[in-house]
Amino acid sequence: MKKAIFCVALVAVLFLAVPANAQFKFGPKVGVNISTLSLGGNLSENFKSGNITSFTGGLMAEFMVPVIGIGVDASVMYTRKGSNLKETVSGLSESQHTDYIEIPINLKYKFSLPVVGSVLAPFVYAGPSFGFRIGDNFADQYKNKSFETAINVGIGLELFKHLQIAGQYGWGLGKTMEVEDNILNSTLNGKSRAWTVTAAYLF
Repeated sequence: MKKAIFCVALVAVLFLAVPANAQFKFGPKVGVNISTLSLGGNLSENFKSGNITSFTGGLMAEFMVPVIGIGVDASVMYTRKGSNLKETVSGLSESQHTDYIEIPINLKYKFSLPVVGSVLAPFVYAGPSFGFRIGDNFADQYKNKSFETAINVGIGLELFKHLQIAGQYGWGLGKTMEVEDNILNSTLNGKSRAWTVTAAYLF
């Protein structure tokens, strides 16, 4: 609950810091995640982590300062991340995933193109993302975390001042899942990594 309040407060502070003459847009955002787990621990050599592809979708708001092209955006998204875990000895594999309500908050810069500025506007962005677990299919031995923080970096293109196509890469900062065997002194953990391509239509 405290983490949710922190995220909402952070969004509010960022938006209040934007000048009053900022341009506001709001609309739906959908896309595709290609995610995996970066494995660690002394059991990591016994497993290989492969990609899984899944859906992401929600709502996005954007505040941009006219002329200088700097602003912020924030989204509330349903997203699924995970991995296809394969045991190197047995060859057995299983697709594992976690479902999140994710709140990415980005600092954004749009490039000004005098010739085609009304049609095309490239942009870059970066910022943190806060994910709250709402479901998963991980086996019982995995300790799946209820909260995830990530850093996203992306590029995109705005078409006709409404449609935004973007691609980003996200690094999970904390462990998404963890296995510990105190008797055998063995551990396995994973941090999420994800490529995401999205399309947003902002009014």
